[in-house]
Amino acid sequence: MPRRKYTREFKISAVKLVNEQGYSIPQAARSLGVDPNCVRGWIQKLGTAAAGLAPSGEGAMAAELRQLRQENARLRMEREILKKAAAFFAREQP
Repeated sequence: MPRRKYTREFKISAVKLVNEQGYSIPQAARSLGVDPNCVRGWIQKLGTAAAGLAPSGEGAMAAELRQLRQENARLRMEREILKKAAAFFAREQP
């Protein structure tokens, strides 16, 4: 199967989906019909600062908000696990 070649403009638009519009890498890849590893590589290769594609405006805020919500959910889950473990070991004590 031959490798597909994408134009620079296509790659930049994929990077903008992630950086400016707040898409996750898998979401952007799915919407464009490419492999997520391609999008990830384009982000690394094009470099956000060098190409002038640094997250800004609403997209950056949305991306940060999404990341903070994911982190918050993970921390809540970890806290619940620790609570359950503490209760379990407290019952085990004679």
